[in-house]
Amino acid sequence: MTKQASLCEMLNIDFPVIMAPMFLVSNEEMTIQAIRNGITGAIPALNYRTVEELRSAIRRIKQEVDGPFGINLIVNKSNFLYKEQLRVCCEEKISYFITSLGSPAETIAMAKKHGVKVFCDVVDVSYARKVEALGADAIIAVNKEAGGHAGPTPFSDLIPELKKACSIPIISAGGIGDGQGIKEMIDLGADGVSMGSIFIATKEAPVSQDYKEACVNYGAKDIVFTTKLSGTPCTVINTPYVDKIGTSQNFLERFLNKNKKLKKWFKAITFMRGMKSLQNAAFSTTYKTVWCAGPSIEYVKEILSVKEVIDGLKKGFNA
Repeated sequence: MTKQASLCEMLNIDFPVIMAPMFLVSNEEMTIQAIRNGITGAIPALNYRTVEELRSAIRRIKQEVDGPFGINLIVNKSNFLYKEQLRVCCEEKISYFITSLGSPAETIAMAKKHGVKVFCDVVDVSYARKVEALGADAIIAVNKEAGGHAGPTPFSDLIPELKKACSIPIISAGGIGDGQGIKEMIDLGADGVSMGSIFIATKEAPVSQDYKEACVNYGAKDIVFTTKLSGTPCTVINTPYVDKIGTSQNFLERFLNKNKKLKKWFKAITFMRGMKSLQNAAFSTTYKTVWCAGPSIEYVKEILSVKEVIDGLKKGFNA
């Protein structure tokens, strides 16, 4: 039934779902299990400290399974390893890139030479048209309900707008937590979906037990935006610690972020400092927790395996 979805045709998968790339959460084992159970998965390149670690991870997945997977690239100047990451992924011939937070022009040009597809995060029609003109293979439509860096538009408006404006496949990202939600997105016109937060509380995820339990115990109403992590609004679980430190940059942070000469360097420093905070939260069990997640944790009721989550999605879709 779902083979008719363009995402299935593009990647030769059984069910039109991308396990979304999640900073410090996505890993090889989760991706291997995603492929074994008929979907695809992507990992942020920044989950690896060096490009050689990234190369090793790609090779390990290929040794374990024969199926499509992707790498998420931050394509702006805050990612100092971008060009090396791009080169290694092309050399290792991954299935696709997901580009975020910058122009994908260089990535698309390089990927085409190596037969690698490029899916681009977009939040509006104007950017979608730009990436299509550059040669993107598909659009990741990041809507208002997405986890991480969300867009401003609800999926009910964004998907129809993009379908009308663009001719390449549209993959909806944000707010989907069950099989019924996938069915609704496909019926709305999406060619596939990207789902992340419901996979945080899985047995294969490398994060702390506290992080997983937070995804079970908190819900959509507990998700808030913070600019403290990367300078760009990012969704996190509103734990007591987040409530204590606040979610807005202070005066000095705002001033540096707006200064034309200092902006690039400040954004890079803020990004790296924020990523360190997330890393500490993901792998420690102290009360100082900054856990990134989206509203779809509302659907997370227990800690399951990746296979069990995917089986539940398929069952809900078919029902």
